[in-house]
Amino acid sequence: MEFSGVTLWMAIGFVFAAYSVIGNDSIQTLGTFLASNKERFKWYTLWGAASVAMIFTLLYGWYFYDGDIAYERLTQIPFQEVQWYHAMAPVVLLLLTRVGIPVSTTFLVLSAFASTVVLEKVLVKSIVGYGVAAFSAYFIWIIISRYIDEKADKLNPQNIKRWRIAQWITSGWLFFAWLQHDMANIAVFLPRQLTFGDLMVVLVVTVSLLGYIFYRQGGKIQDVVLDKQGTRYVRSATIINVIYACILYLFKELNDLPMSTTWVFVGLLAGRELAIAKNMTDYKFEYVFPIIAKDFGKMMLGLGVSVAIVLIIHYYIIPNGLYPITITIGQ
Repeated sequence: MEFSGVTLWMAIGFVFAAYSVIGNDSIQTLGTFLASNKERFKWYTLWGAASVAMIFTLLYGWYFYDGDIAYERLTQIPFQEVQWYHAMAPVVLLLLTRVGIPVSTTFLVLSAFASTVVLEKVLVKSIVGYGVAAFSAYFIWIIISRYIDEKADKLNPQNIKRWRIAQWITSGWLFFAWLQHDMANIAVFLPRQLTFGDLMVVLVVTVSLLGYIFYRQGGKIQDVVLDKQGTRYVRSATIINVIYACILYLFKELNDLPMSTTWVFVGLLAGRELAIAKNMTDYKFEYVFPIIAKDFGKMMLGLGVSVAIVLIIHYYIIPNGLYPITITIGQ
């Protein structure tokens, strides 16, 4: 890379994918962190903390995985020359992000590169992830919500300080675990082994985009977090971080296939909401189901768009040879 031999579509795809992934998916991990800290800390302080975790994760992956910042999530999706239809996938994701739809970045972006067989495996892994997250959250919060009521059971100042420290630590751990999955959606546009110069370009772009997301307070996607019970409270945010990070770690170790972390996150929140509704007298199931149905419907919309992209590419664009003139920059 290093601005030599980089095609126009590779550059466009990388930038749009980075913005779309960070703007759409990072709220899964940083949404509760932002919601529970934005009134106490300036946006650039939170950005600085998140940037440290991102820089560490990319450096760690690059060093220990032989230049592969995707943590070997792309072993079944070999590098290929980026064409216009590859670059259009993150553009579609960007448009959906702008209207607040938490679609799966993994399906939308990787569907343009992956075969139908690989995409099917990714879908199965993501469905399992949604189920595991939903059931785990439900049973855990059935117990937790019996003893913790964020509105009635206020923390004293000393305990709030301890919980806030725990939240910052777990947020960093969760962001690290999430990036090990979702960096594949950005790295798919790049060679599988990056030079140090390549890595610096990636760091500058991703950290800058992360700052923009914090400046905008998460954007429209943040509503997915804010309309759930208790996500603004530091104690609940910390518990969500721990459970979500454990699930992501489990599926990272399962195999090298990518998966939709969006589906895992939405499943986690759905199970949590159902458990809270079961235990709370003033929070009924009729309030919960529309929220869950709305999030699930948005996931299905994203999946439908992803499947459409795969079908168009593999059954229309490639067979008919609809490729543009390759433009190389830096030569």
